[in-house]
Amino acid sequence: MQTQQILEFVLDKIDDLKARDIITIDVGATSTITEFMVICSGNSRKHVQSIAEHVAYEAKEAGEMPLGVEGKADSEWVLVDMGPVVLHVMQESTRDFYQLEKLWQTLTPSSSDE
Repeated sequence: MQTQQILEFVLDKIDDLKARDIITIDVGATSTITEFMVICSGNSRKHVQSIAEHVAYEAKEAGEMPLGVEGKADSEWVLVDMGPVVLHVMQESTRDFYQLEKLWQTLTPSSSDE
């Protein structure tokens, strides 16, 4: 899959499990690690874990193995690395504390809300 297809795939899969407050940030101009970051919230640890696991499972089924999944043990913040797209699924309190979108939006003015 191309970058845009992976981004659309991730957005579709997190929507399947009703992720909240979805933000997509184009970090390609400021990051050598990835092209896009997707940040979303889950209602609970189980919801956060379920969203991340769903994306990883569906990616594997589509032949796009995630490069890594981190944070499932605590499930306050789970990261799914899809290469050109990195998904951050966070509990609201964790998201409020780290404020990733504010950090990256300051660095990349071309960010957009989904």
